[in-house]
Amino acid sequence: MSTTTVQEVRAAADALVAAFAEGRLDDYFGAFAPDASFVFHTTPQRLGSTAEYRALWQRWVDEDGFRVLGCTSSAQLIQPFGDTAVFSHDVETRIATHSGEETVQERETIVFARADDGGWVAAHEHLSARSAA
Repeated sequence: MSTTTVQEVRAAADALVAAFAEGRLDDYFGAFAPDASFVFHTTPQRLGSTAEYRALWQRWVDEDGFRVLGCTSSAQLIQPFGDTAVFSHDVETRIATHSGEETVQERETIVFARADDGGWVAAHEHLSARSAA
């Protein structure tokens, strides 16, 4: 396992999570490839592009007043596989909607791919509910 690859992917993942937690949407969505795919336990269909995900996010904002108040990542694992890497972690996210504030516990896997510029871009995200146990 390349220490450099793990460090680079960790930096990319940390930047993505920080942008999400801080509500910096251009930076957050910019961390994904345009043709990235997304599977969320809260959404019945797979999303086939970052633009599709961003449009869904905007619908959450418009209809529910959705916003992220904070996010903590723990139990991180990075598994490099050549020009791809799998990043998995536990996520605790504080959100607000018109209904009030809540904290959600989830597990997330993000597949990163080496970009043309040598950096790392998120190519797929899978989010699932995490039990309290």
